[in-house]
Amino acid sequence: MLITFNGGFPVICSFLVSMARFSNRLLGVSDHRTKGRASVKYMLLIMGFREGEGMPKPPSSGAPSAEEFMAYQQELGQAGVLVDSGLLHSFEDATQVQVNDAGERLVTNGPFAESREYLGGYQIIDVPDLDAALDWAARCPGAKYGRVEVRPLAEF
Repeated sequence: MLITFNGGFPVICSFLVSMARFSNRLLGVSDHRTKGRASVKYMLLIMGFREGEGMPKPPSSGAPSAEEFMAYQQELGQAGVLVDSGLLHSFEDATQVQVNDAGERLVTNGPFAESREYLGGYQIIDVPDLDAALDWAARCPGAKYGRVEVRPLAEF
């Protein structure tokens, strides 16, 4: 996460959005709702909220159990939409890398105090359209206790 960059976060976000739009035009990706394709791959990014003062409150209290995630994983598999999935180690084990104009690496070890949420895991699903991806995201236990970000995968 590039939150601390001498106040330049909006500039970085703008740059990343511009690059994504450019890449989509370059690759001919105009609409992720399946123009002429049978299905689209989506990544479901499972985000959790850090606990503590000033941190956002999750939609529901508590935390998802391993059994809830295992049942959800099994549901995805039985439906034939699961492509890949993964669980990440704690955000406290994360390391960030940035490269300055001189090409030098800036490495920062976690945890990162400015982070209000963290990426806990992901699923890649292959479904007909965004609506189907949103339906699967809403079933994910992470959506109840955190949030699930749904993003189409660009195909190269």
